[in-house]
Amino acid sequence: MTSKTHGATPGQVTPIALAMGLQSTLPERIAALHAIRDRHRGDSTSTQCARLLEALQTLGHCTTFEASRCLDLYHPPARKLNLVQRGHAIQTTWRTVQTESGEKHRVGVYSLERGQA
Repeated sequence: MTSKTHGATPGQVTPIALAMGLQSTLPERIAALHAIRDRHRGDSTSTQCARLLEALQTLGHCTTFEASRCLDLYHPPARKLNLVQRGHAIQTTWRTVQTESGEKHRVGVYSLERGQA
């Protein structure tokens, strides 16, 4: 299965992305995150970890907001902890994003430490 970009042209922010509060996330990135989600179907811990790990390896980083909204992770910090417990060195930095309600929230930005990809 592949993700739909809902008729977006490169660089265009789709109505769906706006509604999700992903204004700063490019449509191509959203599509890539959805494709990862679609490759790893299911709600088990191991499947959710596989989605997050692939996003980190292929996209370089993933916010907790993206992980929740685009990768369908129930609790991104728990999945990050699972990956760390499995030996992956994951760094967390912080960013402020605006949600669909217009509120600003501080979210984690996960990335693999150098040499971990």
